[in-house]
Amino acid sequence: MTLKDRVAIVTGGTRGIGKGIVRRFAALGAKVVVIGTNGETALQAAQELEREFGTETGSFGCDVSDAKQVDQTLDAVVERFGRIDVLVNNAGIARDNLILRMSDEEWDEVLTVNLKGMFHTTRKAVRQMLRQRSGSIVNITSVVGLTGNAGQSNYCAAKAGAIGFTKAVAKEFAAKGIRVNAVAPGFIATAMTEGLPEKMKEELSRLIPMKRLGTAEDVAPVVAFLASDDSAYITGQVLTVDGGMVM
Repeated sequence: MTLKDRVAIVTGGTRGIGKGIVRRFAALGAKVVVIGTNGETALQAAQELEREFGTETGSFGCDVSDAKQVDQTLDAVVERFGRIDVLVNNAGIARDNLILRMSDEEWDEVLTVNLKGMFHTTRKAVRQMLRQRSGSIVNITSVVGLTGNAGQSNYCAAKAGAIGFTKAVAKEFAAKGIRVNAVAPGFIATAMTEGLPEKMKEELSRLIPMKRLGTAEDVAPVVAFLASDDSAYITGQVLTVDGGMVM
C-alpha cells in the first residue's frame, strides 16, 4: 500500500486519532497537509513529520465551522500543491451532557463543528477532485453514531449524521472517480481518555471483546487503506475499528 506523492489533507491532524493518521500518511509517502484550529500547533505537527519522514508537508490554522476559512485554506492547498487527492474529515469536539441539562450552545457547537464542518470541507474539496476526476474522502465518525450513548445526544447525532452524509455524497460522486467512506472508531486511548479513572477504563475494556481500548495506530492504517488505490472499488462504506464492540 502506498500514498506516494498523494496530497492528503487531514483536519484535526495535530493530536489523537488525527495525529496517528498524519503519521501513517507520511510514512506511506504522502504530501501531508495538517489542519488544526491553532496554526502554530499545526505548523509544529507538520515540521515533526518532515523531520521524521522526510516528506513534504503543509499546515494551516482553520476553523472548519467557518465556510470562508475553509474555502481560503483549501484554495491555498491547491495553489501550493496543485491538487487534492485525499481529504480526511477528522476535526471534532465533544460537549457531553444529559439531554435535560444540555444547552442550545452545547448542541449547536458540536453539530456545527462535527457535521457542518465536514460539509464545508467536502463541498470545497470535491470541486478540485471533480477537475481531477479522482479523489478519496474519509470521514471519521464513531461507533456511538451507530449505537447511541447516554449523555452524548449532540455528539451521537453529529456522528450518525456523518454516516448518512458519507453515503449520500458517495452516491453523488461514485461515477466521477471520487470515493467517500467512513471509519467508526470505538473507545480509543487518546489524551481525552487518559484523564479517566483506571476503574472506568477497566469497565470500558470489559465491554470490548478484544479486552482493550484501541489506539490511534489501530485506526490510522484503516484510514490509509480507504485513501489508497487498494480500496479502489469501495465507496459508501462504514468500517468500524472497535475491537468487536458493536458486532
